[in-house]
Amino acid sequence: MPSWEGLGAELGITSAHAIVVVLSAVGIYVAFLVFVRIFGQRVLTAMSTFDVVITVMLGAVAGRVILGHPPTLMSGVLGLGTLFLLEVVFGHLGTRARWQRVFNSPARLLMIGDRVDEHALRRAHITHSELNGALRRAGVRSYREVACVLHEPGGGISVLRRGVPIDRRILADVAGADRIPEEFLTEDAGGNTTRLHRVNRHESGNGPLTDGFAPLG
Repeated sequence: MPSWEGLGAELGITSAHAIVVVLSAVGIYVAFLVFVRIFGQRVLTAMSTFDVVITVMLGAVAGRVILGHPPTLMSGVLGLGTLFLLEVVFGHLGTRARWQRVFNSPARLLMIGDRVDEHALRRAHITHSELNGALRRAGVRSYREVACVLHEPGGGISVLRRGVPIDRRILADVAGADRIPEEFLTEDAGGNTTRLHRVNRHESGNGPLTDGFAPLG
């Protein structure tokens, strides 16, 4: 049977190893944020089999880097604690206006009405099949039912349907929301017409409504 000293060594952690775990957790967290900003929100979702494989591999690589060698119970607890602390810190910074652009990408329009923004699809690395899948999950039976489709900061796809006017405040942080036709919109709760925040071409990455849009048949 293993001695208590040996068991403690297997479960515990040295001070040097603890420092390595904390620094590795911080480094891999920051690296992940940078890669998400470079490659887009698509990496945060699993829309295809390849996405699932990549997600699993990302978790495996991150876990191996953080735990180090040998992996122990205390190194795992310390690594998880560091990641949760980083999430709290960066989440708090993300609520401040000056940091929102750094940590959070704006939601972007993929469709307006029955027209698809081809440039936005390519920029988000989303295929027509994946877009159609999101429409089906939302219960959309015809492209004519669509008011707009958004690629959210978290990587998901939101579908807003026609029939009930969209409150302008919901679209306040959407890049290019000023291109949505007035017929799809409503006034705010106070009966006042809310001016949508205009995001220019450089910020949104999308051109005017006529650029890159194609009717779906």
